[in-house]
Amino acid sequence: MSCLQTIQDYAFRSIGYGERLLPRSDFTLCEQFTLIGSGMIWNIYYGLVAIFFGFFFAVTLAMGKNSHHAYLRKPAEFFIYVFRGSPLFIQFFFAYAVFLSLKQVYPIFQPLTAAWMGATVVLLLNTSAYSAEIFFGALRSIPKGDLEAADAYGIMGLNRFKRITFPTMLRLAWPSYTNEAIFLFHATALVSFSSFPVRGQKGDALYYANYFADKTFNPFVPYPILAGYFIILTLAVITVYGIANRHLNRHLPQEKRKPARIRINLFR
Repeated sequence: MSCLQTIQDYAFRSIGYGERLLPRSDFTLCEQFTLIGSGMIWNIYYGLVAIFFGFFFAVTLAMGKNSHHAYLRKPAEFFIYVFRGSPLFIQFFFAYAVFLSLKQVYPIFQPLTAAWMGATVVLLLNTSAYSAEIFFGALRSIPKGDLEAADAYGIMGLNRFKRITFPTMLRLAWPSYTNEAIFLFHATALVSFSSFPVRGQKGDALYYANYFADKTFNPFVPYPILAGYFIILTLAVITVYGIANRHLNRHLPQEKRKPARIRINLFR
C-alpha cells in the first residue's frame, strides 16, 4: 500500500471516515504519521471548543470574583478554588461518574458520557477557572488613573466596561492567557487516559500513539511523532495569539530599532 493510499484510508478515521480496521502488522512510518495526525483532530476539537466557551465563562467568573457583592463573589471564588485546587485527571473521573449517574435517571444526559461532549465540558470548566484567575489579576492591575479619567469624562457603567475595563484587562492578561491556551491543548492528551470511553477505536492522537507503541514494543517512534504534532499545534497557538496581542496593543507606541549597520574595524 502506497503512502498516498494510506492517507486516503486513515486521514479521517478518528471521526468515522475511511478504513474501519486498524493495521495489525508491518506498521509503516506513513501509517503512524497518518493515524496519529487523524487523532489530532479530536485534540484540536477539545481545545477549540473549551477555549471559545471557556473565555466567556472565565470573564464572567473574573467579574464575579471582583464584585463587591458577596452573593456574586463567593460562588465565583469557590468555583475557581475547586477547579484550580483539584487535579484535572481526577476531575475527568469524577465528572464521568456524575454524568453516568445522571444518564441513568435522565436519559437526556447520555451525550455527556461520551468523550466528545463530557470531556470537553470538563476541559471547559477547568480552563475557565485558571483563565478567570488570570483575568481577575488583570482587573486588579488596571491603572486607577484610567478609571478616574473615564469617570471624569462621564464614561460610566457598561460603556466604561466595554471601552476601558475590558480592553485593558485583555491587554494585561493576554500573555498569561496565551500560556493557559497552550497548557489546555496539552491537557487534551489526558482524555485518552480518562474514564470517557473510546468507541470504535476512534480516539485522539495519544490513543493511536499508544496503539502503535503496544503493538511494536517501540515507543521511540509513535511518541516523538505525537510530540512533533503538539509542537506544531503549539506554534500555531503562539502565532494566532501573537497576532491578537499585537492587535490589542496596536495603540501603544512600538519600539523602533534602527537596522544594524556593518562596520569594518580597520584598527583595534
